[in-house]
Amino acid sequence: MAKLINLNSFRRFFQSSSTGGIILILCVLISLVIANSGAGPGFEDFLATELGSDFGQIHLRYPLILWINDGLMAIFFLLVGLEIKRELVEGELSSFKKASLPIIAALGGVMVPAGIYFSLNMGSETAGGWGIPMATDIAFAIAIISMLGKRAPSSLKIFLSALAIVDDLIAILVIAIFYSTDLHYLYLLYAGGIFLFLLILNKLGVKNLAAYLIPGLFIWYFIHHSGVHATIAGVLTAFAIPTTPDDTESPLERLEHILVNPVNFVIMPIFALANTNIQFEAGMIEGLATVLALGIILGLVIGKPVGITLFSWIAVKTGIGKMPKHASWKHIIGVGMLGGIGFTMSIFIALLSFSGKHLILSEAKFSILTASVLSGLLGYLWLYRLEKKTRRQ
Repeated sequence: MAKLINLNSFRRFFQSSSTGGIILILCVLISLVIANSGAGPGFEDFLATELGSDFGQIHLRYPLILWINDGLMAIFFLLVGLEIKRELVEGELSSFKKASLPIIAALGGVMVPAGIYFSLNMGSETAGGWGIPMATDIAFAIAIISMLGKRAPSSLKIFLSALAIVDDLIAILVIAIFYSTDLHYLYLLYAGGIFLFLLILNKLGVKNLAAYLIPGLFIWYFIHHSGVHATIAGVLTAFAIPTTPDDTESPLERLEHILVNPVNFVIMPIFALANTNIQFEAGMIEGLATVLALGIILGLVIGKPVGITLFSWIAVKTGIGKMPKHASWKHIIGVGMLGGIGFTMSIFIALLSFSGKHLILSEAKFSILTASVLSGLLGYLWLYRLEKKTRRQ
């Protein structure tokens, strides 16, 4: 009986929507402990270990950290792409009326933080990191609002999910357009040709997932060598996979169900473990007063809630958007605060912005960590106290 109870508890833990966020937090803490212990240098060497082989002209030997950031994260972006396409076809983004509020709110949550960062860093060597405070970490944000349970309206979780998905789509476009260098157009042409082939397969009604995923590996290879970040291959492959607007399980939904647990419980924790290894040094707290740190922290902690709330207010007042059911403007402010949890995507953009600049990258990571913790705490406490106050009234 005790064994059965333990098994059921274990199963409930992994089925909970907040579990992915809890595991991510643990991996962040483990990474910080390793980086600030005697194991730190050894861990760095381990991440620099080269894996893979070269096959004639095909170069597939890269450091472990690159396999994580370009390889495993392509699978993460594949899942994000699947979620975006499903929402566009049958979910919260499937009609203008449904999609207008989260889309407009996400635009505010992107433009205001980027504007704050750029205004503070303009003309400095860190100006290129303006994309860092734009992103919302879906896993952490949804995990925290899920911890509130019935204390937050269910419509608020749907609004936050749709907003974060649009946010991710904007971040993907920003990475593709602004964080790609030394473009090799021949490789892009090859990748585009394969993507076109996948769209033809979709049009012909081919439903075998292997017919999309195997060519998707070649898209990854060509995009990786083109100068555009390789993770975009995941999104392109996802957009080619067929789905249906009804309840019939489609190849897209089948793949989404296959990927959701490996991404949440393996890939994102590995990314956090490999990339949060910040070594705490004297003067780091004082470093939070630099224009880089202020741009990130003010962008995420202040810019996100201001941008999301302001643009939502404009959308509702002009009649373009409609408020989520049972939600007030104070709820929208709380969602805006949770939108300031930029962790995974923000660190990813920081890696692209400051590649090879170790000290700047460490400062950016520490600022992202600080801002994400602050945003998570403020959002949780705001929504928790709001529910308590509403219940008393």
